[in-house]
Amino acid sequence: MRVLVVDDDETLRLIVRAALEERSYHVEEAEDGVEAVHKVTTAGPFDAVILDVNMPRMSGLDALCKIRELSPTSFCLIMTAYSNIQDAVTAIKHGAYDYLEKPVDSDRLLKVMDAAMAANALVEQLRFSAPQLEFDKGRKIIGSSTQIQKVFEIIHRLAKVETSVLVRGESGTGKELVARAIHFNSQRMKGPFVAVNCAAIPENLIESELFGHEKGAFTGADRRKIGKFQFAEGGTIFLDEIGDISQQMQVKLLRVLQERMFTPVGSNQDIKADIRVVAATNAPLEKMIETGAFRADLFYRLNVMPIRLPSLRDRREDIAPLGGFMIQKFNKLHGRSIRGFDPKALASMRLYQWPGNIRELENVVEHAFIIENSDVIRLDALPDHLQDLVKTRPDGAVSAAPEVDFNEGNHGGSQLNYPQLKERFEREFIVRALKAFNGKINQTAEHTQMTKVTLLRKLEKYGIDPKQFA
Repeated sequence: MRVLVVDDDETLRLIVRAALEERSYHVEEAEDGVEAVHKVTTAGPFDAVILDVNMPRMSGLDALCKIRELSPTSFCLIMTAYSNIQDAVTAIKHGAYDYLEKPVDSDRLLKVMDAAMAANALVEQLRFSAPQLEFDKGRKIIGSSTQIQKVFEIIHRLAKVETSVLVRGESGTGKELVARAIHFNSQRMKGPFVAVNCAAIPENLIESELFGHEKGAFTGADRRKIGKFQFAEGGTIFLDEIGDISQQMQVKLLRVLQERMFTPVGSNQDIKADIRVVAATNAPLEKMIETGAFRADLFYRLNVMPIRLPSLRDRREDIAPLGGFMIQKFNKLHGRSIRGFDPKALASMRLYQWPGNIRELENVVEHAFIIENSDVIRLDALPDHLQDLVKTRPDGAVSAAPEVDFNEGNHGGSQLNYPQLKERFEREFIVRALKAFNGKINQTAEHTQMTKVTLLRKLEKYGIDPKQFA
């Protein structure tokens, strides 16, 4: 690891250098901000830059800003006297990772450096490698989880055939992205892709919206209208929220699938339809068939090769690469250079249940962009409900925040027995951590700051089988 130490005090530079070289850091020196900027320009980038606030020729704050521009991946640490703490706060707002008070304590220096390098390793891990399916001018489906890899495989198979497709999954899981991926990997990729949200169209207008109408077909139809199916000719039409259409529309859609033709409202002329239909829903269609709300014949026409998208809570290992992709997106949009998430923020994100799935994750990342002043998204930049999932101990470790009800009447005196509650909370914490890391022992031990041996002993103690979370 290359570190640049910047201070006009040669003795202090030597003290810092000696402490770092004991940890095998490769250290270079500069006596002021001008020399530091020159070294970063000609010999950089450095993994870390440690610089004093008050220096001749160029202040530490000015040097910090220039170094951050030249080398946004370098961690910068500020050294300051206690009386200049406000300068340190200002430096952190401008992208410094942390600050060190003078006289510099070697133990504190090494702790901060270790934390910085650990965060740097995590950031680099998120830069941002994960399998992805790319299509349609940079749109991507990202993930390395077993569940999403199965989706990739089905998409590739469906792209080679012309069958209708039913995509199922919770809101925000990316159903339209899957439909686009199928289209842009198929022989129809040069044809149009037309997306229709069936739930957003009033029932009395949906037939006209999909199939078009002739002039005078109904009150207010003062001109001929081309429907979505005609716009999609030679390509793919994506019908989202298919479970919301009426029985009458279900019959007309079934005809399109069976006979490959439709009739605009007010017309007696059939129009041939060279169109692939991809439908999507989160509705329980099987139950709707039982109650008569959805036609069984239409369901079977659509459900030839179904795709069921996993929720984000069922593919937690994809949270980091998905978040990384969104960081890249918002960096371009907002002109920022945020590099990733710090360990506490990522731990919180992995514990959260994500009812809104990927759409909610994107919202959280953009929220963090507004709050965060540094180049790494930290826990306190996340919304409160994510921060509440973890508690930070004085030593910096993160653990799941346990819940207990101390209201009178909810328990007897014996139920507040501390050893029993401690074991209950410990077991719950381990279970939640295993869920977050899909039963992987090494990752769970690392992120909960237990040794692997300790974790295995506790699994045996509480009778927890990590395989059930894989």
